[in-house]
Amino acid sequence: QVQLVESGGGLVQAGGSLRLSCAASGRTITNYAMAWFRQAPGKEREFVAGITRTSGFIRYADSVKGRFTISRDNVKNTVYLQMNSLEPEDTGVYYCAAAYMNYPGVHTTPDRMDYWGQGTQVTVSS
Repeated sequence: QVQLVESGGGLVQAGGSLRLSCAASGRTITNYAMAWFRQAPGKEREFVAGITRTSGFIRYADSVKGRFTISRDNVKNTVYLQMNSLEPEDTGVYYCAAAYMNYPGVHTTPDRMDYWGQGTQVTVSS
């Protein structure tokens, strides 16, 4: 079992920045591709960014390219999401997720992820 705990959410004005953290426990995340998803009220959970086990490949949703940066520290068992130039459309609950993978890859759909955190709220005011 992998337990994931997100932190760093909050209220920010449009154009501002936030850094989300996802601390993992229970197992090392070395064998897990990691990803961030988000869910706005009344909408389905959507992929934001994903990173392979050794950070060799990173993928972003088109809506966040150039503004968000995902990274991981396997020694600290932690994943990060740096969010810059935030827009009101970025508002939602942000979830960290882990998927066991024995090859370099990233999953972009929620049903492919094995473990989830409880989420952290991000609100961007206009």
